Amino acid sequence: MLAPLPALAALLSALVIGSDAYARRVPNAWLLAALLLAAGVLGTAWAQGTAGPPWAALSGLVAGLAVLLPMHVFGWMGAGDVKFFATLGFLLGAGALLPIWIIGSLLAGAHAVVLLASRSGVGQTMPGWLATQTRVAGSPLGRRIAAARQGREGLPYAAWLGVGALVTVLVPGLMYWWTP
Repeated sequence: MLAPLPALAALLSALVIGSDAYARRVPNAWLLAALLLAAGVLGTAWAQGTAGPPWAALSGLVAGLAVLLPMHVFGWMGAGDVKFFATLGFLLGAGALLPIWIIGSLLAGAHAVVLLASRSGVGQTMPGWLATQTRVAGSPLGRRIAAARQGREGLPYAAWLGVGALVTVLVPGLMYWWTP
């Protein structure tokens, strides 16, 4: 059984994967609810003497913001991606951010390559699953997705970070593989 904060991170990640893939949105209400719930868990544990001060959670939040905020400032990434990454840092600690970032970035990079290939005509020689992208765009589902996105474009980076978070939570050794 997962501890409360990793379980909360897994639940939040699953929600964000769906929302970002479908509508390219990361709802602030979900992030705020996760932060408040985690702060309550950490505060209660500290008050009961079963845990120390929440410095690891706070350092994860600050590290998540510090790493990705410049990407948002330069316009390379949405604010939801940054806030989600910082929230994951609060829930899982700073040690989890490197594997989450590596996994999420590799998956987003692969997604970008496939997307660029499909748009450049290389997709004509790719497997049939790629050709379904064109059929879905004109379908009722494709129109609902376009309406939900309200013109927002780009890769669902928060969704890929969510996949990285799920892998990191389910394989806990990943969180600290890089420390001595």
